[in-house]
Amino acid sequence: MSATSEEIETESYPEHIGIIAGGGGLPERLLHACEQKGIDVFVVAFEGQTDPLVVKGQKHIWTRLGAAGQIINTLKSHEIYDIVLIGSLRRPSLSELLPDLKTVEFFAKIGIKALGDNDLLSIIRQTLEEEGFKIHGVHKFVDDLLAPFGLIGRYKPSKADWIDIKRGLQISQELGAKDVGQSVIVQEGIVLGVEAVEGTDELIQRCKHLKRKGRKGVLVKTCKPQQDHDFDLPTIGSETIKHAYNNDLAGVVIHAGLSLLIDPQKVAEIADHHKMFVIGVDPLKEI
Repeated sequence: MSATSEEIETESYPEHIGIIAGGGGLPERLLHACEQKGIDVFVVAFEGQTDPLVVKGQKHIWTRLGAAGQIINTLKSHEIYDIVLIGSLRRPSLSELLPDLKTVEFFAKIGIKALGDNDLLSIIRQTLEEEGFKIHGVHKFVDDLLAPFGLIGRYKPSKADWIDIKRGLQISQELGAKDVGQSVIVQEGIVLGVEAVEGTDELIQRCKHLKRKGRKGVLVKTCKPQQDHDFDLPTIGSETIKHAYNNDLAGVVIHAGLSLLIDPQKVAEIADHHKMFVIGVDPLKEI
């Protein structure tokens, strides 16, 4: 059974953390939260992926995804063993990685499991823990980051929307269990598209050309049943709501307690302006 936000364990904050930072705005939010809490940080930034503003004024290194040995040795040299992996990372090909010896060892351990994102993340966690690191989820440091239950904004799904929502929840959880994706778009009971490697915003854009006549479709995004809650929780922000409106969707459904909602006030304002619904639900209660 999936955990709710109340069930996710809380703990005292470490004095120092390493932030392995991908793209997007979440690394910056984490840095701000750490500053408020008096937590010293060291940032591992990736060339071509991490926003340079994230490392400005911070202790950091620039590196590449294939430099696992450098990353591990640098963190250890700074006596940092508590780490957070946050932000979007474009998954590189093996030819782009230019793997060092530690990364080669890592991929030799993974084998065919590298084909699935969840398996990949599980092996990353296992490898880091074997090296003595403790992994933390970003929601343990940034307050009010987990999506709440219920409406985010004024507008409610219609009875017809709920038919599509329940269909979307069922499909997203079934596909998530197979480590396929987190998001699905449903219109009048028909699955227009499921998220693959392209990401949620590209899924929305792709489905614009697949929609049928009739009522608008819905985007449903949930946490995979087997997903590690400290890695890659589903994330929704204001840009996703804008994409949903621009591509003629009625609303967005997110996994309450097990997804990240970036700037809920702005999300609600945009949704209300466009008369869209945004709602957090528990798939186990709705399917």
